[in-house]
Amino acid sequence: MSIFKAYDIRGVYPDQIDEKIARRVGEAMVDYLQARRLIVGHDMRTMAESMTDAFVDGVLSRGCDVTDIGLVSTPAVYCAIGEIACDGGAVITASHNPKEYTGIKMCKAGPVPLSGDEGIPEIKALAEGSEPTPAPTRGKREPFDIKPIYLDKLIELTGGPEAIAPQKIVVDYANGMGIWDAPEAFARFKGLEVIPLYDSLDGTFPNHEANPLREENLQDLKKAVRENGATLGLAFDGDADRCAFVDEEGRTVGADLITVILARFMLERHPGRCIIYDLRSSKVLPEKVLEYGGKPVKERVGHAFMKATMKREGCIGGGELSGHFYFSEFYNSDSGLLAGLRVLAQLSKEGKTLKQAADELRIYYQSGEINFRVENKEEKMEEVVKAFPGGKVERLDGILITFPDWWVNVRPSNTEPYLRLVLEADSEALLEEKKKELIQILGTPV
Repeated sequence: MSIFKAYDIRGVYPDQIDEKIARRVGEAMVDYLQARRLIVGHDMRTMAESMTDAFVDGVLSRGCDVTDIGLVSTPAVYCAIGEIACDGGAVITASHNPKEYTGIKMCKAGPVPLSGDEGIPEIKALAEGSEPTPAPTRGKREPFDIKPIYLDKLIELTGGPEAIAPQKIVVDYANGMGIWDAPEAFARFKGLEVIPLYDSLDGTFPNHEANPLREENLQDLKKAVRENGATLGLAFDGDADRCAFVDEEGRTVGADLITVILARFMLERHPGRCIIYDLRSSKVLPEKVLEYGGKPVKERVGHAFMKATMKREGCIGGGELSGHFYFSEFYNSDSGLLAGLRVLAQLSKEGKTLKQAADELRIYYQSGEINFRVENKEEKMEEVVKAFPGGKVERLDGILITFPDWWVNVRPSNTEPYLRLVLEADSEALLEEKKKELIQILGTPV
């Protein structure tokens, strides 16, 4: 399986990706962008520093300078690319993947992500080609502390230190990069008491995987929220560009419902603007965006695609079911921490708990994401299309079949060997009926 994915480079270390590959990718990124300065940061994984040094060595060998921002969250890299004069940047991270993985997320200036549509194939070809001749003059590596600029930006975009009402929350850092920035940000808000879980950086993830999309990784958070009488719980992924939400009863609140709450925040500040959402989201999301005076824009899954469409359509922000939330005021980029802060601010303004706000939006019945290990992905998706004639079929990302009272999306994973199914219906009985029919076609869920 190729390490060059739809929106990053990622693989098992050192079997699939190692320092030699990182160096070649560094060289290739400079040549592709014709870059003179790149921003580089990295996460807390055990191989992150050696991978970063190798990547930077490749960049410097091509005569390109590096602004090294060191150990940082991925959103902080986006901030650095947006604030510092440069031609782009990279973060050495494997996001939410298990400890044996590493990878590279890359952006050109803006920041605009490189993706499988533009940038990653070209870099792959360069990295796999003949090794280039070193530049006449080697680039320079200079350190830079982005944290003060980044934190000030987040507080400003939340509405200032008075925007969040005094309350108690629980935050599961999962030993990941949220520890680097979130505690200092939370401390800026008077009366905000934070009960931390797993708040030491550890790239071996000794407590649980840093993937808040998996319900089993939220169990400790749910328990702590209930036991401490907290208003809500937040869980970050490994590089802190995603955030999951749990209400005061310990129930997970889907990212599509969180996007509706964020849409209220954004559309109050910028009336009439577009809100982007991924095609797996509940139909309550576009319905509410229209109700709030905004314009819903549907897009395929993946941060590179979401960000490109945001810029093209002039969206003020939005979200994905995976827990990525996007903000045009934050360089058209995603930040798990900014999402958490803005939800807290909006609920404070409305005088609602997360449970109250979410219950108002739980109109339809959802399956959640169900995974199937499938070899013949295209054939299976076509079987699904043939099994449900009469619906509206869209192929924006896999297949989306829509009927008046239910819809289903089946799409191939961009990072794992799975087909992913999401289903929604107007009634619980219809949801279960269609789920059984789809499982008969796709096989046993994993």
